Amino acid sequence: MKLQEASRKEISRIALGTLAYDGIMIVTLFVFSLLGIGSFDLGRILFSASMGSLISITCFIILCLTIQDAVEMENKKKMKARFQRSYFIRMVLQSGWVVSCFFFKPIHFVAGALPILFPNVVIFYLNSKNLLMPSTRSASPSAEEEEPEDRLENFEV
Repeated sequence: MKLQEASRKEISRIALGTLAYDGIMIVTLFVFSLLGIGSFDLGRILFSASMGSLISITCFIILCLTIQDAVEMENKKKMKARFQRSYFIRMVLQSGWVVSCFFFKPIHFVAGALPILFPNVVIFYLNSKNLLMPSTRSASPSAEEEEPEDRLENFEV
């Protein structure tokens, strides 16, 4: 299945935001190491952060593909099954990575596991700034100038 243009745009926004938060995380880990909290191994942290970000962005791509596929489905049961299967795959992928971060010493646990949360943080940030969804207001100036009370008065039961 091919990604639609809107999905590609959102994936790039999420990926850029995730990379920005990776940078903030790396700087924070460096500052913590200067304060004596933990150690800072740049190679290990960069590898862990890049793998964690790759997994989180891959899960977001899987979500986009699932939504695109489900929108075209007519059968509600098949649609629900598709969403459940996608959710299961994404959760296994993410939890498998976090468990790997915990058990394998070459992977920095915090730098590897934290990027799994970054797409959620990016979505929350974009939503708080009203940048997530396009505006649904009508283009006509009269609809924008109309007060909510006026709209209620015009409503007929």
